[in-house]
Amino acid sequence: MDNQFKKIHQVISSYIEINNEEWISYSSKFRVKEIKKKEIILSQGDICRDVFFVVNGLLRVFFVDNNGEEKTFHFSFENTFSTDYESFLKKIPSSYSIQALEDTTVVLMSFEMLHDGYKILRNGEKLGRLLAEEYFFIFNDKIQAIYTQSPIVRYNNLTRKFPNILQRIPQHYIASYLNISSVHLSRLKNSQ
Repeated sequence: MDNQFKKIHQVISSYIEINNEEWISYSSKFRVKEIKKKEIILSQGDICRDVFFVVNGLLRVFFVDNNGEEKTFHFSFENTFSTDYESFLKKIPSSYSIQALEDTTVVLMSFEMLHDGYKILRNGEKLGRLLAEEYFFIFNDKIQAIYTQSPIVRYNNLTRKFPNILQRIPQHYIASYLNISSVHLSRLKNSQ
């Protein structure tokens, strides 16, 4: 089994029970894409047609606000999924852009593939539900953190969850993710 598919197989197996026959049938529909650093794979306003599973590398989910400023919403590291789920499911213009922050390899799951999974996988609907729940938790945690946590708590949670984030992501993207200025982030880093 290709290494890309081995990783997504492990992650999907952590969500649902999937036998070898189901896996062979389902995985035959995957596509692999190599993305160069700084490449945009989804532009705000376009319809999101895939769920991206990050095999290696790093993706940034962001949007441009009414003032023309980029606001980082989420980072997708190895062995996680990335998408604009609302655009993907409803086939409406995306509220977000997705950009590679490193050379990145992704496995693509199309809308049709996700829905085929509901039919051909014994636990396909459970997989769809769990992926939707994961997406909901990302949104919920982000919104709750902005409204209930101080910048230092958000910073500490981020660096605890992703210990090498400061080496992999430019400071201005981290500051944007934390909803603070780069100067404020420098102060937080220096106070640690």
